[in-house]
Order: sequence, then C-alpha cells, then structure tokens
Amino acid sequence: MNTAPHLPSYWHPRPARELDAATRAAFDAVLNAGLSAGPGQPVDYQLAAPKWQFLCYLAEECGFALHGSPQPDIATFEPRQPIDLRAFGAQRAVYAAADGIWPMFFAIVDRERYPTSIINGCIRVQEPDGTLGAPHYLFSVGRHVIGQRPYRDGTVYLLPRNSFVAEPPIPFGPLLVHTAQLASLHPVQPLAKLAVTPDDFPFLTHMLAHDDERLAVYAEAMQQGAPWPST
Repeated sequence: MNTAPHLPSYWHPRPARELDAATRAAFDAVLNAGLSAGPGQPVDYQLAAPKWQFLCYLAEECGFALHGSPQPDIATFEPRQPIDLRAFGAQRAVYAAADGIWPMFFAIVDRERYPTSIINGCIRVQEPDGTLGAPHYLFSVGRHVIGQRPYRDGTVYLLPRNSFVAEPPIPFGPLLVHTAQLASLHPVQPLAKLAVTPDDFPFLTHMLAHDDERLAVYAEAMQQGAPWPST
C-alpha cells in the first residue's frame, strides 16, 4: 500500500477495491435480508467479498452510519461523554463513522481484557481544487499490550444517519483534512448489525504501538504531519 506523498508513512490508504455489478447486487441482497429480519437483527453474511468492502459500500453508497463495539447486543445507543483532544470528539454524543473500516477497529480491540488507550483516525486530504483524496487510516494500541494480540470478535452496527452530523474539516499541518467521524446528540437504535473478527480487519498487520503516558505527543505529531514519535 502506498501512502499519499503529503502524509507520513504511518497513514495507510484503503486497500484497492473494484465492485462490479454482481457484487453490488449481492451486497444489496444481503443488506435487504438483514433489514427485513427486524430492527437490530444480525446480517447473515456468507459472501466471498471481504466484510470491510461490504461495510464501506453501506457507509458510502447506502448512507448508513456505522458504529463498532465489542458488545454484541446493544439495543439503543445513548449519548455518552468521551475523552477526546478535539472539541467535536469531546461532545456528549453517540459516535459513528461514515466509513466501513474505521468502526471495525473499535469492534475488535479488546480493552476489557487488555486495558489500553487507543489512537486512531480515518482522513481524506482536501486537494487544492477542493476534491478529496482516498481514505487513509491510522490505528495504534498501547505498547504494553500489542505483543499480547489484544483483539476479540466484535460487532459493527448499522445506524440511521438522519440525526448525525459530520465533523468539520480540520487543519493537518499545511493541509486540510476531512475525517469520517459522525456525532448524534440523540439516542439511536440500530437497524441491523454485522459480526466481525480480527481477521476481517484489513489493517491488523499495520497496527502501531504507543506509550499511554505520551498521548499528547502523538496527537501533536499527527496534527502536524510529523513522523511517529519514537520511544
């Protein structure tokens, strides 16, 4: 995978994908079957295409907001107060993504058995003509747990997007980037859900490690487009 030249190498582009008409039709059939099973029911996914491709299709072409969680049975998402260094991410809200890969990270990282902070992001660089580049991703867990394979099976929830708003563009060194983060100030009930495993996550072998006590250092490096801080 080749990172865009204006981003540090720890930002990885989305793997290549080409969806033909048959794959799109198969995705639609799986989605419709899942939705017809009733609110919040599991999607029965038996296709050969990777699940991340299906989830990206749902987020970008079907208009769903996606939320990843280790919990498999959430009936209603209530606004919660997170800890975040950016104002948008520090609201008391329900958070989701307008992207199919990013929420998989929150579904498969096991912070219950392996307590750790996490660093993550999904961004598109705004080009000088206003167009957006391809999605790029960064995922990191604490250095003290990464060798223990701190992962588990999880769930990605399909949420209606009508109450969500997108994060405004943010400065990124000399660039302007758009994140895939969405926030809703209201409770949200899932329309369906999809089980995922660590092996479904396409960036498992690109996981970074960081020191929990130096989060501000990593955040500053990311915002300035600087190299990943060394130990």
